[in-house]
Amino acid sequence: MRTLILALGNELMKDDGVGLKAGRMLIERGCSVLEVGTDIFRLSNYYNGEERLIIIDAILSEKFPPGKIVHLEGGEVFEKLKGEIRSAHFMGAIDGLKLLMSLDERLARAEIHFIGVVAKEIDLGMELSEEVEKALPEVVRLVEKLCKN
Repeated sequence: MRTLILALGNELMKDDGVGLKAGRMLIERGCSVLEVGTDIFRLSNYYNGEERLIIIDAILSEKFPPGKIVHLEGGEVFEKLKGEIRSAHFMGAIDGLKLLMSLDERLARAEIHFIGVVAKEIDLGMELSEEVEKALPEVVRLVEKLCKN
């Protein structure tokens, strides 16, 4: 199954850059990664009908501790990210994805996975918090496992 990994985030805002850092690690391992930063709509220019999308991003949550990895799939992505967990982006990447899916039937049929890492700090700076940095290897392992299925 062809897989496209979407690396989201803003590397100038500390933990918000975790998706981009994980994406770059996956590129080094030969994975197909699109760095969309904070603009999920870039996907529309690069989507080639991949059957699986894996989104990696920082999330905000009072329910989980910093560094916790949350894996959501299918409809759960849209349900949980609206209520329990919030995207670290003001633009609403998940709502943007939903809009893109309504415009592209191939995308609407894709298997969707969301890998979120709970951020500790979203503030000016390029370094990740210790908790989020420690989560990176597990994020990479999880994404590679999903790509092999």
